[in-house]
Amino acid sequence: MYLIFLYPYLSPFFSTVPSTISVTVSTSKPKVEVHENTNAVLSCEFRTEKETNPRIEWKKKGKDTSYVYFDGEFTGSFKGRASMDGATVTVRGVTQKDSGVYYCEVTAKHDKTHFGEVTVTLSVLVPPHAPSCHVPETVIRGSAVELHCKDKLSVPPPTYSWYKDNKPLSTAHLPDINYSLDPKTGTLKFKSVSKSDAGQYRCEASNGIGAPKTCAGQHMKITECKLKRPEQPVKLNI
Repeated sequence: MYLIFLYPYLSPFFSTVPSTISVTVSTSKPKVEVHENTNAVLSCEFRTEKETNPRIEWKKKGKDTSYVYFDGEFTGSFKGRASMDGATVTVRGVTQKDSGVYYCEVTAKHDKTHFGEVTVTLSVLVPPHAPSCHVPETVIRGSAVELHCKDKLSVPPPTYSWYKDNKPLSTAHLPDINYSLDPKTGTLKFKSVSKSDAGQYRCEASNGIGAPKTCAGQHMKITECKLKRPEQPVKLNI
């Protein structure tokens, strides 16, 4: 005679633990980069356990978190230029103001876990704009001088190049040049200007998004320092 002992925990047929799938929310693309004036797709997928009609909301993080999609419709600047497919949002004609962190929130009241969310970061890429350039008109020979260039609108931030008489200036620190050029800040510094530094200067901004842009050329003149003669004392006849 053989005795066979069956232990329930050894067989899945005797398991008494129910398998549950509560609401889960995910995205296929957590970071989205698009060019300005194109469409941006903010992906959001969800699965529920029991809920057949979950509540879907989209919010945008800022100084104050604001609604993008609430109570079945888009709000604010998204009204009329955004659409919903499932829980995925498409925003048409995006601008730099649309950049930011977005939250997709799904509420399923009948599930064991009622709430799930996922974040999507949108970056709107902006091509260079014509930079603002400052070139002094007249500089005394031997003095230290700075030329400035700035484009505040480009995304990502641009790198800068300077040209003198339409010839590019080197960014390398060489012993035979008397200036330094920072391509990140756009500042061109002269330790001590000489007559040969006179000429027309312009700056170019580029960020790999669209064509580079330049400011109009401006002329810098180098002059000699003139010492004023001391004034002669006035003689008074008493």
